[in-house]
Amino acid sequence: MLKILDRYILKRYLGTFSVMLLLFIPIGIMVDLSSKIDNIIESNAPLNLVIYFYFNFTIYMGYLLFPLFLFLSVIWFTSKLANNTEIIAILSSGVSFNRFLRPYLIGAALVAVFFFLVGMFVMPNSSKEYNEFKYEYLHRYRKDKDEGVTFRQINDNEYIYVSSFNSKTKTGYNFTLEHFEGNELKHKIQAIKIQYREKDSSYKLTNYVRRNIGEHHDEIIRKTRKDTIFEFDLDDLTPVKYIAETKSYTELNDFIEKEKKRGSSFVSRYIVVKHKRWSIPVSAFILTIIAVAVSAMKRRGGMGMNLALGIALAFIFIFIDKIFTVMADQSGFNPLLAVWLPNITFGILAIYLLNNAKR
Repeated sequence: MLKILDRYILKRYLGTFSVMLLLFIPIGIMVDLSSKIDNIIESNAPLNLVIYFYFNFTIYMGYLLFPLFLFLSVIWFTSKLANNTEIIAILSSGVSFNRFLRPYLIGAALVAVFFFLVGMFVMPNSSKEYNEFKYEYLHRYRKDKDEGVTFRQINDNEYIYVSSFNSKTKTGYNFTLEHFEGNELKHKIQAIKIQYREKDSSYKLTNYVRRNIGEHHDEIIRKTRKDTIFEFDLDDLTPVKYIAETKSYTELNDFIEKEKKRGSSFVSRYIVVKHKRWSIPVSAFILTIIAVAVSAMKRRGGMGMNLALGIALAFIFIFIDKIFTVMADQSGFNPLLAVWLPNITFGILAIYLLNNAKR
């Protein structure tokens, strides 16, 4: 009986979740398309790129929202079991609530592992394609790069500075490069303007000044224009806002360490992306337990009451997650804590509701 019960609940668990995804994702695409169709037409976006964009949109949004779809689908089919008095019959036959919960946790594990692999290996490329299309065709007047003041350490010995950078013309202003050996400044390069030339990966410096620091006197070299090659690349001057989302987990770890050494002001943002790849799959277990706990009892309001409660909890979860993510990005709040606090908070709620449901 127990194996039959496991198969029955697991089939309902995975089936209802799959149906909910298949129903809501096309609706999400239609809603998104209706709001963006004018921009797509105005920008003359090719049809094949639009189709590919919505393919990546499906992966991107499905990955971010799957815990909530899972939560609502568990509430839906568990409420139906409760209203049909199936849960009462199962528990009355001597099955403990913990044993009844086991196929739910097996289902959560299967879904969590699948989306964990998606997050690690599929999402980086989908996020890159999704964001590139969005900024090129849909948000043409928004900037996908941080083009303000940039001060970065590019290697162990060199620091660069630009007061602003225009990503369209690939031009930076008030450029400075300082080269140190130990604690001693050895030379300093300044230019009113620096422009990247893609054809040969070189830079054109306007009003170039180089000061070589000597022991007794300095050597100053001035040129109206100088073409040269630097060790840093264009992303060092103008980092892409969503760069962390486009990297695999190993690449992201290396990138974060590199950015820490450079003194990047966006490290917290990158750490948030890193830990969300773990926290999002873990939330599947927490939300599954909460969903079972709130919907396993037959209520006077029926499924409507359970769904209303579920939707309210889902919005609270999203709100808490968004608040702490913004705090980590915009303030000095610990990014690790910001990512995991929603799961910790709802994990405590899950334990409380589960103990209450057992009684």
